[in-house]
Amino acid sequence: MEDKSPTLLISEDLSRKIISLAAGEAHTIALTGDGCVYSWGRGMFGRLGTGKESDELVPVLVEFPNQAEGDRIRIVGVAAGAYHSLAVSDDGSVWCWGYNIYGQLGFDGENSLAPCLIKNLFERETSSSSLNDSGREVGSDLKVCTVKAGSMMSLAIDNVGGLWMWGNVPPQDSEPDPRLSFTSIPIPFPILDFHGRTVLKVACGDEHVVALVGPGDIHKDNSYDVSVLYSWGNNHHGQLGLGDGESRARPQTVETFNQKSGLTVYDIACGAHHTALLTYRKETPKGPSICWTFGFGENGQLGHRSNKSSSLPEPVSDLPEHAYLVSVDCGLFHTSVVSSEGYVWSWGMERGLGLCPDVNFTEVEAGDDSVPRKISGGSSRFRDPVQVSCGAAHTVLVVDGGYKLWSWGRGRNGVLGTGNVSDCYVPTLVFWPNELKPEKEEVPDDGKSASTEEIKRLESKLMVMERYASILHGSIFGKPFNEEEDIPYSLRVSGYFDMGKEWGEMLESADKSQLMRLQAFYEDMIGRVKDKVLQRRIQEIMKDCLQSSAPKY
Repeated sequence: MEDKSPTLLISEDLSRKIISLAAGEAHTIALTGDGCVYSWGRGMFGRLGTGKESDELVPVLVEFPNQAEGDRIRIVGVAAGAYHSLAVSDDGSVWCWGYNIYGQLGFDGENSLAPCLIKNLFERETSSSSLNDSGREVGSDLKVCTVKAGSMMSLAIDNVGGLWMWGNVPPQDSEPDPRLSFTSIPIPFPILDFHGRTVLKVACGDEHVVALVGPGDIHKDNSYDVSVLYSWGNNHHGQLGLGDGESRARPQTVETFNQKSGLTVYDIACGAHHTALLTYRKETPKGPSICWTFGFGENGQLGHRSNKSSSLPEPVSDLPEHAYLVSVDCGLFHTSVVSSEGYVWSWGMERGLGLCPDVNFTEVEAGDDSVPRKISGGSSRFRDPVQVSCGAAHTVLVVDGGYKLWSWGRGRNGVLGTGNVSDCYVPTLVFWPNELKPEKEEVPDDGKSASTEEIKRLESKLMVMERYASILHGSIFGKPFNEEEDIPYSLRVSGYFDMGKEWGEMLESADKSQLMRLQAFYEDMIGRVKDKVLQRRIQEIMKDCLQSSAPKY
Protein backbone atom coordinates (compact mmCIF):
# COMPACT_ATOMS: atom_id res chain seq x y z
CA MET A 1 0.00 0.00 0.00
CA GLU A 2 1.44 3.37 -0.95
CA ASP A 3 1.58 4.99 2.45
CA LYS A 4 1.56 8.77 2.12
CA SER A 5 0.71 9.58 5.72
CA PRO A 6 3.14 11.69 7.76
CA THR A 7 6.05 9.93 9.39
CA LEU A 8 4.81 9.51 12.94
CA LEU A 9 7.90 7.91 14.45
CA ILE A 10 11.40 9.30 14.73
CA SER A 11 13.97 6.98 13.15
CA GLU A 12 16.46 7.46 15.99
CA ASP A 13 13.90 6.21 18.53
CA LEU A 14 14.87 2.52 18.71
CA SER A 15 12.17 1.92 21.31
CA ARG A 16 9.64 2.25 18.49
CA LYS A 17 11.51 0.38 15.78
CA ILE A 18 10.41 -3.24 15.19
CA ILE A 19 13.48 -5.30 14.30
CA SER A 20 11.90 -8.77 14.54
CA LEU A 21 8.42 -10.25 14.58
CA ALA A 22 7.01 -13.72 15.30
CA ALA A 23 3.42 -14.94 15.11
CA GLY A 24 2.00 -17.95 16.95
CA GLU A 25 -1.35 -19.67 16.67
CA ALA A 26 -3.23 -16.66 18.04
CA HIS A 27 -0.59 -14.29 19.37
CA THR A 28 2.22 -12.08 18.11
CA ILE A 29 5.62 -11.19 19.59
CA ALA A 30 7.52 -8.06 18.53
CA LEU A 31 11.10 -7.06 19.33
CA THR A 32 12.11 -3.40 19.32
CA GLY A 33 15.52 -1.91 18.64
CA ASP A 34 16.18 -1.13 22.29
CA GLY A 35 15.90 -4.82 23.23
CA CYS A 36 12.33 -4.79 24.56
CA VAL A 37 9.64 -7.38 23.76
CA TYR A 38 5.92 -6.73 23.24
CA SER A 39 3.11 -9.25 22.87
CA TRP A 40 -0.60 -9.27 22.10
CA GLY A 41 -3.44 -11.64 21.26
CA ARG A 42 -4.69 -14.71 23.08
CA GLY A 43 -3.27 -15.16 26.57
CA MET A 44 -4.23 -18.78 27.31
CA PHE A 45 -1.35 -20.87 28.73
CA GLY A 46 0.65 -17.70 29.40
CA ARG A 47 1.96 -17.41 25.84
CA LEU A 48 2.05 -13.59 26.10
CA GLY A 49 4.46 -13.64 29.04
CA THR A 50 2.51 -11.04 31.01
CA GLY A 51 2.17 -13.12 34.18
CA LYS A 52 -1.49 -13.89 33.47
CA GLU A 53 -3.68 -15.67 30.93
CA SER A 54 -5.89 -12.80 29.88
CA ASP A 55 -6.01 -11.63 26.26
CA GLU A 56 -4.33 -8.39 25.21
CA LEU A 57 -5.97 -6.36 22.43
CA VAL A 58 -2.94 -4.12 21.86
CA PRO A 59 0.82 -4.65 22.32
CA VAL A 60 1.97 -4.82 25.95
CA LEU A 61 5.50 -4.90 27.35
CA VAL A 62 6.89 -8.29 28.43
CA GLU A 63 8.82 -7.90 31.67
CA PHE A 64 12.03 -9.91 32.17
CA PRO A 65 13.50 -10.39 35.65
CA ASN A 66 16.76 -8.53 36.15
CA GLN A 67 19.68 -10.85 36.71
CA ALA A 68 21.50 -8.14 38.67
CA GLU A 69 20.34 -4.92 40.25
CA GLY A 70 20.05 -2.27 37.55
CA ASP A 71 21.12 -4.68 34.81
CA ARG A 72 18.27 -4.70 32.27
CA ILE A 73 18.03 -7.75 30.04
CA ARG A 74 18.40 -6.80 26.38
CA ILE A 75 16.64 -9.17 23.97
CA VAL A 76 18.06 -9.67 20.46
CA GLY A 77 15.74 -12.35 19.02
CA VAL A 78 12.21 -13.74 19.47
CA ALA A 79 10.18 -16.73 18.27
CA ALA A 80 6.62 -17.99 18.65
CA GLY A 81 5.26 -21.53 18.68
CA ALA A 82 1.58 -22.39 18.70
CA TYR A 83 1.10 -21.66 22.40
CA HIS A 84 4.59 -20.72 23.63
CA SER A 85 7.20 -18.03 23.03
CA LEU A 86 11.00 -17.74 23.08
CA ALA A 87 13.50 -14.91 23.41
CA VAL A 88 17.30 -14.77 23.35
CA SER A 89 19.26 -12.01 25.08
CA ASP A 90 22.51 -10.37 24.03
CA ASP A 91 24.48 -12.59 26.41
CA GLY A 92 23.12 -15.74 24.75
CA SER A 93 20.59 -16.60 27.47
CA VAL A 94 17.31 -18.14 26.30
CA TRP A 95 13.98 -17.27 27.91
CA CYS A 96 10.74 -19.21 27.40
CA TRP A 97 7.12 -18.88 28.47
CA GLY A 98 3.69 -20.36 27.73
CA TYR A 99 2.57 -23.94 27.11
CA ASN A 100 4.94 -26.69 28.26
CA ILE A 101 3.22 -30.05 27.96
CA TYR A 102 5.99 -31.35 25.66
CA GLY A 103 8.88 -29.63 27.42
CA GLN A 104 9.15 -26.91 24.77
CA LEU A 105 10.14 -24.41 27.48
CA GLY A 106 13.36 -26.32 28.11
CA PHE A 107 12.40 -27.96 31.38
CA ASP A 108 10.07 -30.68 32.63
CA GLY A 109 7.29 -28.86 34.42
CA GLU A 110 4.11 -26.83 34.17
CA ASN A 111 3.24 -23.91 31.93
CA SER A 112 4.88 -20.57 32.66
CA LEU A 113 2.95 -17.30 32.61
CA ALA A 114 6.13 -15.20 32.59
CA PRO A 115 9.59 -15.51 31.01
CA CYS A 116 11.79 -18.14 32.65
CA LEU A 117 15.47 -18.75 31.97
CA ILE A 118 16.61 -22.07 30.49
CA LYS A 119 19.41 -23.18 32.78
CA ASN A 120 22.31 -25.38 31.69
CA LEU A 121 21.27 -25.05 28.05
CA PHE A 122 24.38 -26.77 26.70
CA GLU A 123 24.67 -29.53 29.28
CA ARG A 124 24.36 -32.15 26.53
CA GLU A 125 27.44 -30.80 24.71
CA THR A 126 29.53 -33.91 24.14
CA SER A 127 32.96 -32.30 23.89
CA SER A 128 32.97 -29.34 26.24
CA SER A 129 36.57 -28.29 25.67
CA SER A 130 37.42 -29.56 22.21
CA LEU A 131 37.57 -28.25 18.66
CA ASN A 132 34.92 -29.08 16.09
CA ASP A 133 35.66 -30.27 12.55
CA SER A 134 36.33 -26.71 11.40
CA GLY A 135 38.81 -26.00 14.17
CA ARG A 136 36.43 -23.73 16.06
CA GLU A 137 36.52 -23.91 19.83
CA VAL A 138 33.32 -25.08 21.51
CA GLY A 139 32.18 -25.75 25.03
CA SER A 140 32.09 -23.05 27.68
CA ASP A 141 32.12 -20.29 25.01
CA LEU A 142 28.89 -21.47 23.39
CA LYS A 143 25.94 -19.13 23.43
CA VAL A 144 22.68 -18.92 21.51
CA CYS A 145 22.34 -16.34 18.73
CA THR A 146 18.98 -17.26 17.18
CA VAL A 147 15.77 -18.92 18.39
CA LYS A 148 12.93 -20.46 16.39
CA ALA A 149 9.75 -22.33 17.28
CA GLY A 150 7.31 -24.68 15.61
CA SER A 151 3.97 -25.84 16.87
CA MET A 152 5.20 -27.64 20.01
CA MET A 153 8.98 -27.57 19.53
CA SER A 154 11.77 -25.08 20.10
CA LEU A 155 15.07 -24.59 18.28
CA ALA A 156 18.22 -22.52 18.72
CA ILE A 157 21.34 -21.78 16.67
CA ASP A 158 24.53 -21.17 18.64
CA ASN A 159 27.46 -18.88 17.88
CA VAL A 160 29.44 -21.58 16.07
CA GLY A 161 26.50 -22.57 13.85
CA GLY A 162 25.26 -25.55 15.84
CA LEU A 163 21.56 -26.43 15.95
CA TRP A 164 19.75 -27.38 19.17
CA MET A 165 16.22 -28.73 19.62
CA TRP A 166 13.80 -29.55 22.43
CA GLY A 167 10.09 -30.13 23.00
CA ASN A 168 8.02 -32.32 20.66
CA VAL A 169 10.81 -33.52 18.37
CA PRO A 170 11.70 -36.39 15.99
CA PRO A 171 13.23 -39.42 17.73
CA GLN A 172 17.01 -39.31 17.49
CA ASP A 173 17.72 -43.00 16.95
CA SER A 174 15.11 -44.04 14.38
CA GLU A 175 15.46 -45.27 10.82
CA PRO A 176 13.14 -43.97 8.05
CA ASP A 177 9.62 -44.89 9.07
CA PRO A 178 6.34 -43.67 7.53
CA ARG A 179 4.79 -43.97 11.02
CA LEU A 180 7.44 -41.81 12.67
CA SER A 181 6.30 -40.81 16.16
CA PHE A 182 7.59 -37.64 17.75
CA THR A 183 8.77 -37.71 21.35
CA SER A 184 8.93 -35.23 24.22
CA ILE A 185 12.47 -34.09 25.15
CA PRO A 186 12.56 -31.11 27.57
CA ILE A 187 16.36 -30.74 27.64
CA PRO A 188 17.96 -29.05 24.58
CA PHE A 189 20.12 -31.43 22.54
CA PRO A 190 22.44 -30.80 19.56
CA ILE A 191 21.80 -32.03 16.01
CA LEU A 192 25.13 -33.75 15.42
CA ASP A 193 24.41 -34.32 11.71
CA PHE A 194 25.58 -30.74 11.09
CA HIS A 195 28.71 -30.98 13.25
CA GLY A 196 31.48 -28.92 11.65
CA ARG A 197 29.11 -26.91 9.48
CA THR A 198 27.08 -23.77 10.03
CA VAL A 199 23.29 -23.73 10.31
CA LEU A 200 22.29 -20.42 8.73
CA LYS A 201 18.52 -20.60 9.10
CA VAL A 202 15.93 -23.04 10.43
CA ALA A 203 12.14 -23.26 10.31
CA CYS A 204 9.63 -25.81 11.56
CA GLY A 205 5.96 -26.67 11.26
CA ASP A 206 3.77 -28.99 13.29
CA GLU A 207 6.13 -31.95 12.97
CA HIS A 208 8.73 -31.15 10.33
CA VAL A 209 11.95 -29.14 10.25
CA VAL A 210 13.81 -27.41 7.40
CA ALA A 211 17.36 -26.09 7.82
CA LEU A 212 19.69 -24.12 5.56
CA VAL A 213 23.25 -25.28 6.25
CA GLY A 214 26.45 -23.60 5.05
CA PRO A 215 30.15 -24.43 5.24
CA GLY A 216 32.13 -24.54 8.46
CA ASP A 217 33.44 -20.98 8.28
CA ILE A 218 30.56 -18.90 9.62
CA HIS A 219 32.22 -15.68 8.40
CA LYS A 220 32.25 -16.52 4.68
CA ASP A 221 30.54 -13.85 2.60
CA ASN A 222 29.05 -16.41 0.22
CA SER A 223 27.72 -18.80 2.89
CA TYR A 224 24.23 -18.76 1.39
CA ASP A 225 25.51 -19.41 -2.13
CA VAL A 226 27.26 -22.60 -1.01
CA SER A 227 24.58 -23.70 1.45
CA VAL A 228 22.51 -26.89 1.32
CA LEU A 229 18.85 -27.33 2.29
CA TYR A 230 17.94 -30.20 4.63
CA SER A 231 14.58 -31.45 5.91
CA TRP A 232 13.37 -34.10 8.34
CA GLY A 233 10.38 -35.13 10.45
CA ASN A 234 6.83 -36.00 9.47
CA ASN A 235 6.31 -36.28 5.70
CA HIS A 236 2.73 -37.49 5.36
CA HIS A 237 1.91 -34.67 2.94
CA GLY A 238 5.27 -34.35 1.20
CA GLN A 239 6.27 -31.33 3.30
CA LEU A 240 9.93 -32.45 3.32
CA GLY A 241 10.22 -31.90 -0.44
CA LEU A 242 11.98 -35.24 -0.99
CA GLY A 243 9.63 -36.60 -3.66
CA ASP A 244 7.87 -39.17 -1.46
CA GLY A 245 5.69 -39.50 1.63
CA GLU A 246 8.25 -41.24 3.82
CA SER A 247 9.03 -39.57 7.15
CA ARG A 248 12.66 -39.03 8.20
CA ALA A 249 14.16 -38.99 11.69
CA ARG A 250 17.47 -37.57 10.42
CA PRO A 251 18.15 -34.59 8.11
CA GLN A 252 18.04 -35.34 4.38
CA THR A 253 19.23 -33.14 1.49
CA VAL A 254 16.48 -31.53 -0.61
CA GLU A 255 18.02 -32.28 -3.99
CA THR A 256 16.07 -29.62 -5.90
CA PHE A 257 18.39 -27.02 -4.37
CA ASN A 258 21.72 -28.87 -4.46
CA GLN A 259 24.96 -27.19 -5.56
CA LYS A 260 24.29 -28.00 -9.22
CA SER A 261 20.89 -26.29 -9.26
CA GLY A 262 22.31 -22.79 -9.69
CA LEU A 263 19.87 -21.56 -7.05
CA THR A 264 20.57 -19.91 -3.71
CA VAL A 265 18.01 -20.38 -0.94
CA TYR A 266 17.87 -17.30 1.28
CA ASP A 267 14.62 -17.54 3.25
CA ILE A 268 12.58 -20.49 4.54
CA ALA A 269 9.24 -20.91 6.32
CA CYS A 270 6.94 -23.74 7.41
CA GLY A 271 3.19 -23.98 7.81
CA ALA A 272 1.45 -26.79 9.65
CA HIS A 273 2.09 -29.29 6.85
CA HIS A 274 3.68 -27.27 4.05
CA THR A 275 6.95 -25.48 3.34
CA ALA A 276 7.82 -22.30 1.44
CA LEU A 277 11.19 -20.81 0.53
CA LEU A 278 12.75 -18.07 -1.57
CA THR A 279 15.62 -18.42 -4.04
CA TYR A 280 17.58 -16.34 -6.52
CA ARG A 281 20.01 -17.31 -9.26
CA LYS A 282 23.58 -17.54 -7.97
CA GLU A 283 24.78 -15.30 -10.78
CA THR A 284 22.26 -12.54 -9.88
CA PRO A 285 22.27 -11.95 -6.10
CA LYS A 286 19.40 -9.70 -5.05
CA GLY A 287 17.95 -10.31 -8.50
CA PRO A 288 14.49 -11.67 -9.33
CA SER A 289 13.21 -14.13 -6.72
CA ILE A 290 11.39 -17.41 -7.05
CA CYS A 291 9.04 -18.63 -4.33
CA TRP A 292 8.89 -22.43 -4.03
CA THR A 293 6.30 -24.41 -2.07
CA PHE A 294 5.65 -28.07 -1.30
CA GLY A 295 3.61 -30.26 1.04
CA PHE A 296 -0.08 -30.11 1.92
CA GLY A 297 -2.07 -28.12 -0.63
CA GLU A 298 -5.74 -28.84 0.05
CA ASN A 299 -6.52 -25.20 0.87
CA GLY A 300 -4.48 -23.71 -1.97
CA GLN A 301 -1.58 -22.77 0.34
CA LEU A 302 0.97 -23.94 -2.25
CA GLY A 303 -0.20 -21.40 -4.82
CA HIS A 304 -0.04 -23.92 -7.68
CA ARG A 305 -3.48 -23.16 -9.16
CA SER A 306 -4.90 -26.32 -7.59
CA ASN A 307 -5.71 -27.85 -4.22
CA LYS A 308 -3.34 -30.76 -4.73
CA SER A 309 -0.43 -31.56 -2.44
CA SER A 310 3.12 -31.81 -3.79
CA SER A 311 6.06 -33.84 -2.48
CA LEU A 312 8.57 -31.93 -4.62
CA PRO A 313 9.29 -28.18 -4.61
CA GLU A 314 7.41 -26.29 -7.32
CA PRO A 315 7.61 -22.55 -8.10
CA VAL A 316 4.65 -20.27 -7.47
CA SER A 317 4.37 -19.24 -11.10
CA ASP A 318 1.77 -16.48 -10.71
CA LEU A 319 4.05 -14.16 -8.77
CA PRO A 320 5.75 -11.37 -10.79
CA GLU A 321 8.84 -12.59 -12.63
CA HIS A 322 11.09 -9.64 -11.84
CA ALA A 323 10.23 -8.98 -8.19
CA TYR A 324 12.76 -9.40 -5.40
CA LEU A 325 10.94 -10.95 -2.43
CA VAL A 326 12.33 -9.86 0.93
CA SER A 327 10.33 -12.17 3.19
CA VAL A 328 8.09 -15.26 3.19
CA ASP A 329 6.07 -16.87 5.95
CA CYS A 330 3.40 -19.53 6.37
CA GLY A 331 0.31 -19.74 8.53
CA LEU A 332 -1.41 -23.02 9.25
CA PHE A 333 -3.02 -23.07 5.82
CA HIS A 334 -1.90 -19.90 4.03
CA THR A 335 1.30 -18.35 2.70
CA SER A 336 2.42 -14.71 2.33
CA VAL A 337 5.33 -12.91 0.66
CA VAL A 338 6.37 -9.26 0.41
CA SER A 339 8.55 -7.71 -2.29
CA SER A 340 11.21 -5.02 -1.96
CA GLU A 341 8.86 -2.64 -3.78
CA GLY A 342 6.25 -3.08 -1.05
CA TYR A 343 3.74 -5.39 -2.69
CA VAL A 344 2.24 -8.21 -0.63
CA TRP A 345 0.69 -11.43 -1.91
CA SER A 346 -1.15 -14.12 0.05
CA TRP A 347 -2.78 -17.38 -0.92
CA GLY A 348 -4.44 -20.34 0.78
CA MET A 349 -7.41 -20.76 3.10
CA GLU A 350 -10.20 -18.21 2.63
CA ARG A 351 -8.55 -16.22 -0.16
CA GLY A 352 -5.14 -16.19 1.44
CA LEU A 353 -6.31 -14.55 4.66
CA GLY A 354 -5.89 -17.81 6.56
CA LEU A 355 -9.27 -17.38 8.22
CA CYS A 356 -11.29 -20.34 9.39
CA PRO A 357 -14.33 -21.20 7.23
CA ASP A 358 -16.83 -19.89 9.80
CA VAL A 359 -16.02 -16.21 9.22
CA ASN A 360 -18.64 -13.93 7.71
CA PHE A 361 -17.43 -13.54 4.14
CA THR A 362 -20.00 -12.50 1.57
CA GLU A 363 -20.86 -15.04 -1.11
CA VAL A 364 -18.71 -13.17 -3.63
CA GLU A 365 -15.59 -13.32 -1.45
CA ALA A 366 -15.77 -16.79 0.10
CA GLY A 367 -13.41 -19.63 -0.82
CA ASP A 368 -9.75 -20.58 -0.83
CA ASP A 369 -7.25 -18.99 -3.21
CA SER A 370 -4.80 -21.30 -4.96
CA VAL A 371 -3.11 -18.39 -6.75
CA PRO A 372 -1.41 -15.38 -5.13
CA ARG A 373 -3.76 -12.55 -4.25
CA LYS A 374 -2.30 -9.05 -3.99
CA ILE A 375 -3.26 -7.62 -0.64
CA SER A 376 -5.10 -4.27 -0.88
CA GLY A 377 -5.45 -4.50 -4.68
CA GLY A 378 -4.78 -1.99 -7.42
CA SER A 379 -1.36 -0.34 -7.63
CA SER A 380 -1.12 0.49 -3.93
CA ARG A 381 1.88 -0.73 -1.96
CA PHE A 382 3.52 -0.64 1.45
CA ARG A 383 6.54 1.57 2.04
CA ASP A 384 9.96 0.17 2.98
CA PRO A 385 8.83 -3.39 3.94
CA VAL A 386 10.90 -5.40 6.40
CA GLN A 387 9.14 -8.66 7.27
CA VAL A 388 5.88 -10.56 6.94
CA SER A 389 4.81 -12.99 9.67
CA CYS A 390 1.85 -15.39 9.64
CA GLY A 391 -0.07 -16.89 12.54
CA ALA A 392 -2.68 -19.62 12.29
CA ALA A 393 -5.24 -17.28 10.77
CA HIS A 394 -3.70 -13.81 10.80
CA THR A 395 -0.86 -11.96 9.09
CA VAL A 396 1.32 -9.12 10.38
CA LEU A 397 3.54 -6.91 8.22
CA VAL A 398 6.43 -4.68 9.33
CA VAL A 399 6.91 -1.63 7.07
CA ASP A 400 8.40 1.88 7.13
CA GLY A 401 11.77 0.37 7.95
CA GLY A 402 10.35 -1.07 11.16
CA TYR A 403 8.28 1.88 12.35
CA LYS A 404 4.80 0.74 11.39
CA LEU A 405 2.80 -2.49 11.71
CA TRP A 406 -0.20 -3.64 9.67
CA SER A 407 -2.29 -6.74 10.38
CA TRP A 408 -5.25 -8.58 8.89
CA GLY A 409 -7.12 -11.87 9.24
CA ARG A 410 -8.85 -13.37 12.27
CA GLY A 411 -9.31 -10.83 15.03
CA ARG A 412 -10.76 -12.74 17.96
CA ASN A 413 -8.84 -12.52 21.25
CA GLY A 414 -7.20 -9.31 20.02
CA VAL A 415 -4.85 -11.18 17.69
CA LEU A 416 -4.55 -8.23 15.28
CA GLY A 417 -3.47 -5.74 17.93
CA THR A 418 -5.99 -3.16 16.75
CA GLY A 419 -7.77 -2.76 20.06
CA ASN A 420 -10.80 -4.87 19.13
CA VAL A 421 -11.71 -8.47 18.31
CA SER A 422 -13.21 -8.04 14.84
CA ASP A 423 -11.92 -9.95 11.82
CA CYS A 424 -10.25 -7.68 9.25
CA TYR A 425 -10.21 -8.59 5.56
CA VAL A 426 -7.90 -5.69 4.69
CA PRO A 427 -4.70 -4.40 6.33
CA THR A 428 -5.33 -2.39 9.49
CA LEU A 429 -2.82 -0.44 11.57
CA VAL A 430 -1.67 -2.14 14.76
CA PHE A 431 -2.18 0.13 17.74
CA TRP A 432 1.24 0.75 19.29
CA PRO A 433 1.55 2.08 22.86
CA ASN A 434 1.73 5.87 22.90
CA GLU A 435 4.59 5.99 25.38
CA LEU A 436 6.80 2.91 25.37
CA LYS A 437 9.37 4.23 27.85
CA PRO A 438 8.03 7.15 29.88
CA GLU A 439 10.99 9.13 31.12
CA LYS A 440 11.33 12.42 32.93
CA GLU A 441 12.73 15.10 30.67
CA GLU A 442 14.70 18.04 31.92
CA VAL A 443 13.19 21.31 30.70
CA PRO A 444 15.84 23.34 28.85
CA ASP A 445 16.04 27.10 29.22
CA ASP A 446 14.90 27.73 25.66
CA GLY A 447 11.53 26.09 26.33
CA LYS A 448 11.81 23.60 23.47
CA SER A 449 10.61 20.78 25.72
CA ALA A 450 7.04 22.10 25.73
CA SER A 451 7.02 22.26 21.94
CA THR A 452 8.42 18.75 21.70
CA GLU A 453 5.77 17.41 24.05
CA GLU A 454 3.02 19.13 22.05
CA ILE A 455 4.34 17.61 18.81
CA LYS A 456 4.40 14.17 20.45
CA ARG A 457 0.83 14.66 21.70
CA LEU A 458 -0.40 15.65 18.25
CA GLU A 459 1.48 12.76 16.61
CA SER A 460 -0.10 10.35 19.08
CA LYS A 461 -3.55 11.79 18.41
CA LEU A 462 -3.00 11.58 14.65
CA MET A 463 -1.89 7.96 14.99
CA VAL A 464 -5.08 7.04 16.86
CA MET A 465 -7.24 8.87 14.30
CA GLU A 466 -5.41 7.14 11.44
CA ARG A 467 -6.02 3.76 13.03
CA TYR A 468 -9.69 4.58 13.65
CA ALA A 469 -10.18 5.69 10.03
CA SER A 470 -8.43 2.55 8.77
CA ILE A 471 -10.59 0.20 10.84
CA LEU A 472 -13.86 1.98 10.03
CA HIS A 473 -13.13 2.38 6.32
CA GLY A 474 -11.97 -1.22 5.98
CA SER A 475 -15.07 -2.55 7.74
CA ILE A 476 -17.45 -0.57 5.53
CA PHE A 477 -15.76 -0.61 2.13
CA GLY A 478 -13.58 -3.73 2.31
CA LYS A 479 -10.32 -1.97 1.38
CA PRO A 480 -7.64 0.03 3.20
CA PHE A 481 -8.08 3.75 3.72
CA ASN A 482 -6.08 5.81 1.20
CA GLU A 483 -5.82 9.54 1.83
CA GLU A 484 -5.43 10.41 -1.85
CA GLU A 485 -8.38 8.33 -3.04
CA ASP A 486 -10.84 8.13 -0.16
CA ILE A 487 -11.01 11.65 1.28
CA PRO A 488 -13.78 13.42 -0.70
CA TYR A 489 -12.50 16.08 -3.09
CA SER A 490 -14.75 18.78 -1.65
CA LEU A 491 -13.36 18.18 1.83
CA ARG A 492 -9.76 18.32 0.62
CA VAL A 493 -10.10 21.62 -1.26
CA SER A 494 -12.62 23.55 0.84
CA GLY A 495 -13.07 21.81 4.16
CA TYR A 496 -16.80 21.48 3.35
CA PHE A 497 -18.40 18.04 3.13
CA ASP A 498 -21.84 17.37 1.62
CA MET A 499 -22.62 13.92 3.05
CA GLY A 500 -25.63 13.23 0.81
CA LYS A 501 -23.90 14.26 -2.42
CA GLU A 502 -20.64 12.43 -1.71
CA TRP A 503 -22.51 9.28 -0.64
CA GLY A 504 -24.57 9.30 -3.82
CA GLU A 505 -21.48 9.68 -6.01
CA MET A 506 -19.78 6.85 -4.16
CA LEU A 507 -22.74 4.52 -4.77
CA GLU A 508 -22.79 5.43 -8.46
CA SER A 509 -19.12 4.49 -8.88
CA ALA A 510 -19.29 1.27 -6.80
CA ASP A 511 -19.21 -2.11 -8.54
CA LYS A 512 -21.42 -5.08 -7.65
CA SER A 513 -19.08 -6.62 -5.08
CA GLN A 514 -18.65 -3.26 -3.31
CA LEU A 515 -22.41 -2.74 -3.20
CA MET A 516 -22.92 -6.24 -1.79
CA ARG A 517 -20.34 -5.57 0.92
CA LEU A 518 -22.03 -2.28 1.83
CA GLN A 519 -25.37 -4.05 1.98
CA ALA A 520 -23.97 -6.80 4.22
CA PHE A 521 -22.30 -4.28 6.52
CA TYR A 522 -25.35 -2.09 7.02
CA GLU A 523 -27.75 -5.03 7.35
CA ASP A 524 -25.53 -6.33 10.11
CA MET A 525 -25.42 -2.93 11.82
CA ILE A 526 -29.20 -2.43 11.51
CA GLY A 527 -29.75 -5.94 12.87
CA ARG A 528 -27.62 -5.16 15.91
CA VAL A 529 -29.49 -1.91 16.54
CA LYS A 530 -32.87 -3.67 16.29
CA ASP A 531 -31.68 -6.39 18.66
CA LYS A 532 -30.54 -3.78 21.18
CA VAL A 533 -33.83 -1.84 20.91
CA LEU A 534 -35.80 -5.07 21.40
CA GLN A 535 -33.61 -6.10 24.31
CA ARG A 536 -34.13 -2.81 26.10
CA ARG A 537 -37.89 -2.92 25.42
CA ILE A 538 -38.06 -6.40 26.98
CA GLN A 539 -36.13 -5.13 30.00
CA GLU A 540 -38.59 -2.26 30.39
CA ILE A 541 -41.59 -4.62 30.17
CA MET A 542 -40.06 -6.98 32.75
CA LYS A 543 -39.30 -4.05 35.04
CA ASP A 544 -42.92 -2.81 34.75
CA CYS A 545 -44.26 -6.32 35.45
CA LEU A 546 -42.06 -6.77 38.51
CA GLN A 547 -43.06 -3.39 39.88
CA SER A 548 -46.78 -4.04 39.34
CA SER A 549 -46.62 -7.49 40.98
CA ALA A 550 -44.59 -6.37 43.99
CA PRO A 551 -46.56 -6.50 47.32
CA LYS A 552 -47.74 -3.12 48.60
CA TYR A 553 -47.59 -2.32 52.29
